[in-house]
Amino acid sequence: MAKNNNIKQGKLIVFSAPSGSGKTTIVRHLLKQNELNLEFSISATSREKRGEEIDGKDYYYMSAKAFKNKIKADEFLEWEEVYRDNFYGTLKTEVERIWAMGKHVIFDIDVSGGLRIKRKYPEQTLAIFVKPPSIDELKIRLKKRKTESEDKINMRVAKASAELATAPLFDVIIENDTLNNALNEAYTLVSNFVNSNN
Repeated sequence: MAKNNNIKQGKLIVFSAPSGSGKTTIVRHLLKQNELNLEFSISATSREKRGEEIDGKDYYYMSAKAFKNKIKADEFLEWEEVYRDNFYGTLKTEVERIWAMGKHVIFDIDVSGGLRIKRKYPEQTLAIFVKPPSIDELKIRLKKRKTESEDKINMRVAKASAELATAPLFDVIIENDTLNNALNEAYTLVSNFVNSNN
């Protein structure tokens, strides 16, 4: 990322997990803790909006063509084609926007994106993997959402097995068995990290 000398770089806190592990709930909780000085990194995606989602709040929505053009122009910190023509990524300008506010960046992104950010900024990044109690529990949680077809759920569950294998590559693993415990553990980890001097 081109360094703008006027911008003080903050820390990067990555939360990655299989879909349905509860990482979004944890990230939303942390964002409400003002003393942590966090700002959410809004990802870009080429997928369609779901339900009540808002452009520029939930995601930056764009066509697959526009997304590919931004890849060619090297405008992403990380990106991935999750399914065919279904892209997700983090725009470099998004991280710069948050740092310019004097805040730390918190990410709710997939496993490979999280690890790419950790590789690019090893000292500045705390990479946390949120683990579901089991694959069976994950399937129950995805079904409860009632947002996707059985096929899509099965695809996510299959992907989750591969994602779970990457957990040891993260700095910390939080097992989200009891939500309250997971929230407390996440708060302590993030608080210690943003207040450390490295």
